Amino acid sequence: MSELRRSSTRSGQGWGPPRRSSGQRLRSLLSPRSVAGQVFLLQLGVILLLVIATVVALVLQARHESTQAARDRVLSTGEAFANAPDTAAALDGPDPTAVLQPRAEAARKRSGVDNIVVSTPEGIRITHREPELIGEHVVGHYKEAARGEVLTEIDEGPLGLTVYATVPVFRPDGSVAGIVLPEITVENVNEAVGQQLPVIFAAAAGALLLAATGAALVSGRLRRQTRGLGPTEITRMYEHHDAVLHSVREGVLIVGGDGRLLLANDEARRLLDLPEDAEGRELADLGLTPGIGQSLSAGRAASDEVHLSGDRLLAVNVRPVDPHGSPSGNPSGSVATLRDTTELQVLTGRAEVARERLQLLYDAGVRVGTTLDVVRTAEEVAQVAVGRFADVVTVELLDPVLRGEEPEQGAFLEMRRTALVGLEGEHPLYPVGELIHFVPSAPAAVGILQGHAVLARDLVADQDWQAQDPERVREVLEQGFHSLISAPLAARGRNLGNTTFWRRGASPPFDEDDTSFAEELAARAAVAVDNARRYTREHTLAVTLQRSLLPRALPEQSALHVAHRYLPAQGGVGGDWFDVIPLPGARVALVVGDVVGHGLHAAATMGRLRTAVHNFSSLDLPPDELLAHLDELVAGIDTEEVTESDAPDVTGATCLYAVYDPVDGVCTVARAGHLGPALVHPDGSVAFPDVPVSPPLGLGGGMPVETATLRLPADSRLVLFTDGLIERRDRDIDVGLALLHDALAGHPDRDPEKTCTAVVDALRPDHPLDDIALLVARTRLLDPDQVAVWDVPDDPAAVPRIRGEVARRLADWELDEIAFTTELIVSELVTNAIRYGIQPARLRLLYDANSLICEVADASSTSPHLRRAATTDEGGRGLFLVAQCGTRWGTRYTARGKVIWAEQSLHDTAAEPETSAADLLDQWADDEL
Repeated sequence: MSELRRSSTRSGQGWGPPRRSSGQRLRSLLSPRSVAGQVFLLQLGVILLLVIATVVALVLQARHESTQAARDRVLSTGEAFANAPDTAAALDGPDPTAVLQPRAEAARKRSGVDNIVVSTPEGIRITHREPELIGEHVVGHYKEAARGEVLTEIDEGPLGLTVYATVPVFRPDGSVAGIVLPEITVENVNEAVGQQLPVIFAAAAGALLLAATGAALVSGRLRRQTRGLGPTEITRMYEHHDAVLHSVREGVLIVGGDGRLLLANDEARRLLDLPEDAEGRELADLGLTPGIGQSLSAGRAASDEVHLSGDRLLAVNVRPVDPHGSPSGNPSGSVATLRDTTELQVLTGRAEVARERLQLLYDAGVRVGTTLDVVRTAEEVAQVAVGRFADVVTVELLDPVLRGEEPEQGAFLEMRRTALVGLEGEHPLYPVGELIHFVPSAPAAVGILQGHAVLARDLVADQDWQAQDPERVREVLEQGFHSLISAPLAARGRNLGNTTFWRRGASPPFDEDDTSFAEELAARAAVAVDNARRYTREHTLAVTLQRSLLPRALPEQSALHVAHRYLPAQGGVGGDWFDVIPLPGARVALVVGDVVGHGLHAAATMGRLRTAVHNFSSLDLPPDELLAHLDELVAGIDTEEVTESDAPDVTGATCLYAVYDPVDGVCTVARAGHLGPALVHPDGSVAFPDVPVSPPLGLGGGMPVETATLRLPADSRLVLFTDGLIERRDRDIDVGLALLHDALAGHPDRDPEKTCTAVVDALRPDHPLDDIALLVARTRLLDPDQVAVWDVPDDPAAVPRIRGEVARRLADWELDEIAFTTELIVSELVTNAIRYGIQPARLRLLYDANSLICEVADASSTSPHLRRAATTDEGGRGLFLVAQCGTRWGTRYTARGKVIWAEQSLHDTAAEPETSAADLLDQWADDEL
C-alpha cells in the first residue's frame, strides 16, 4: 500500500521527484549508490587531499621563512655587536671578558637571540650566557670568520640544534681581533612556526568547509537533475529512451548550432531517406528538399509546416534548444520532429470542404431572407453562393411568386429571371427580368419535373443543356462556362422557381457531392423565398386595405388649404390615419389618429375608428363630446374582443380632433393621448399650443375631455402629425420636436404642399419603424361682406321684412338665381324659430365660394324632425320643403341653444319646386305665421 501511495503521489505530481525530509535528502546525498553521492564523496576526497597538501606546504613555507628570519636576526645582531666602537678595543684589552660579557648579555636580551658568544680568532670563548663555558673552545665554523668571512649556519651546539652566525671583529688596520657568534635554538624557531599553525589550520578548515558546501550544492543540483537516480537507473533510463526514440512513428532530429546533424532516429532516416553516415554531417550535404532544409537550419521555431519530400507530405515542427541563442549570438541547436501527413492531408481537405459547406449553409440561414422582399431574397440566395460554391448564380421565379400570390400546384416551365450574381457588363446569359421558357430537356426543367437537382458536369458535351438555346451556347462556352447544377426552389409542396449554379474558367467542375449540397442550399433558400412571398402578399393586402380606408381625395371646402402625407412603416402598414371633414357653417374638421400596432388588424381597426369619427361628425358634435363618444366606442370594441384570443386589444389608439370656423378664425382642439399640433404663424414663427391631453381612447373611463380654443389669423398653418414623425428609438421626443420646429420655421410664404415635403425630408428616417401621417392646413377667413346677420324678433310679422332684407342682400351678392329658394328656406326657418324657439333668435347668411348657408339660432334645445305630413295635417310641411330646396340641412347644438341650418350649392342648385312661389307662400299666410 505504501508503494501504491508513493506511485500515486509521483503520478499525481508529474515527473518531479517526491518530497523528502531533510534526513532523507542527506542520506540520498551521501549514499554511494547514487550518482550524486559518488560525485560528492569524490569531491570531498579531492578537497581533503588538497587541504592536506596545502597545510604541509604552508608549514614548510612557514618553517623556511622562520629559519631565514632567524638567520637574518643572528647575522644582524652579530654585525651590530661586532661593529660596535669598543668591541675591537675590548678584545685587545687586558680583560676582554670583563668588558664584553655584560655587553653581550645586554645585547642578547635586546635582540631576542638565545646567546651571543665572543671568541678569539683561535676559537676560545670570551663571553657566553653560561659563564662556566667561557674559556672553552668554540664548536662550529669559526675559522672562516677568522679569515674575515661572515657565515650563518645551523649546527648542533651546547644549547642544541642552533642557528648561528660568525661575524669577524676587525681592527682599524683590517686584521681580525675576534669573532662574534650570536645563536638561536631551533626550538625557538619552531615555536614561532607553531604560533602560525592555528591560523593555517583555521584557514584550511574554512577552505574545507567552503569546498564541502560547494560540493554539496553541486551534488544537490546534480541529484535534482538526475532526479535522484543512480548510475544503474540512469543507464537503464538511457537504454529505455534510446529504444523509444528509435521505435516511435515520428521522426526526431537534433541539429547542432553549427548546422550539423547530431542525431536522427530510424523514422527520420526513413522519411528523409538519410544515408548511414548522416550524423555529424552538415544539413546541406544530406540532400534534403529546400523547404525542409531551410526549416531545419533557420534556427527559428516552426509549428506544423507542411513540406513535400518526394511523394510524402511532412509536417515539420522545430524548437530551438536556446531560443535566445548562445552568448556569441549563434543558436546552440534545435530539435525537430517529422510526421507523415499524406493521408491525413487528404482527410483534412475533405473535412475542410465539409466545414466550409456547413459554414455556407449557416451563412445562408443568416443572410438570406433579411428583408422579406422576394426579389431581394433571390439576390441574397445568389450572393451567398458566389465565390464560395459557384462562380455565377442565377435565380428564376414564377410570376405569381413575384407578386406575392400563391403559386398553383404543378410544374411550370415558364419563369422570370429574378437575380444574376457573378457577372458584370455584357454577358451571354439571359438578363434579369426576362421571361424564360425552359425546354423539357433542359437541366432546369428536368430538375423541376423530377423534384431534385440536376448536374451538367460538362457543358461542351451536354446536348440537353444546349437544346435550351442553341444560339447562346457558343457565347456561353466562349465565356468559360463548363459546368452547372440546376436545383428547383420548392417549399410547402409548391414549386416557386429554380436556381442554377455555374462554374467557369479554372474552377473544378461540379461533382455528385456538390449536387447534394446544391439541393440542401436550394431547399433553405426556397423557404426564405416563400416567406418573403407570404409577407409580400400580406403586406399588399394590408396596404390595399389601408389605402382603401384612408381618404383617396380631400373634400372640397373653402375654409382651409390642406396638404397631406402618409408614409407606411418599413415593416408593414399600421393604424395611422387622417381626415378632412366639411361641417355645416363653412367649418372644417381636421382629424389625425393612430392605432398601436401594424398589419391587417391595425388597418381594420383604423377603418372602424375613421368611420366612427365620420358618423359622430355628421351629428355636428363639438370636439370634446366627439372624443368622449369615440372613447366609449373603443372601450366597447375591447370588451367585445376579450373572448377572441387571437385579436389584440385596440387599447393604445390616440386621436386629435380640431374644428376650424373661417367666420371668426376660431379653432377648437381636443386630443386623446395624441401629440399636440404645431402652429406656424403668418410671419413664419412656430409655436406648439398647449392643448390639454386626455387618456388614450378606450382608457378614458368616462373622464371629461378638455378642449383648447385657438384664434388663427389668415394664412396660419396648422400642422397635425402622428408620433412616427418625431419619435425614434435613438433620440428623445424633444429632439424630434426641435427638428420639426426648424423644418417649419422661417418660411412664411411656403404653401402646405411644400411644407409637407420639407417636413418629411427633414424628419423621415431611412428605415421608418412606424407609420407617419402628416396634415398641413393653411387657414382662410371669410370676408365680412360674405356674412350677413339679422336679429329675429319674437313677432311673426317680422318675417316679410326679414325676407325682403335677405332678397336685397342676395342681390348684392349677385345670387338672384337662388333668391326664390333662399326666401323659402329663410321663411320656414325663421317661422319655426318664432313659433317653437326661445329668444334670442338670430338669422345668419354665409356666402361661401361653393355654397350659401342659411342659419337660424335660438335658445331652445328642441330639434325639429322631418316627416311627411298627411293631407289633414296643419303642419309638418316646412322642413320637407327646406329639404327639397336645399342641398342639405341639419341641426347643431351650442352652449346657448341650437342652430338649424340649410345649405345650397352654388354649382349644383336644387331643382325648382313644381308649385309656384306664390302658391307656396300663400300656404302660410303672414297673419297665420
